[in-house]
Amino acid sequence: MIDNPQIAQSFAAFPAPARADLLRLRSLIFETARATPEAGTVIETLKWGQPAYLPKRPRTGSTLRLGVPKAGGFALYVHCQSRLIPDFRALFPDDFRYDGTRAVIFHDGDTPDNHKLALLIRAALTYHLK
Repeated sequence: MIDNPQIAQSFAAFPAPARADLLRLRSLIFETARATPEAGTVIETLKWGQPAYLPKRPRTGSTLRLGVPKAGGFALYVHCQSRLIPDFRALFPDDFRYDGTRAVIFHDGDTPDNHKLALLIRAALTYHLK
């Protein structure tokens, strides 16, 4: 359930196939956050009109965003100037599709490996604690 009506509206605006996939990624972000106590409370907000997730405590982690790339499908975005995607790509060069240093992208209906994606999410939520 999405409490914030603006965030709910942003999900409602996504194409139906991508929306279902993005809601699954949203759940994975919150599940991973609960399993990562050092991240603290994670807040859900909008950045650039996209659902965004970051630790409430400043200087803890980097923002994750969910969205639909221009070519379609769905994506998990990170700050493009971070080392998050390059480090994740080094671990899983052939397991995912990447958009430079800013996103892991998927086709509608893809079933991403949640265990592997949780590593990226955890790294983002604790990025500044290294």
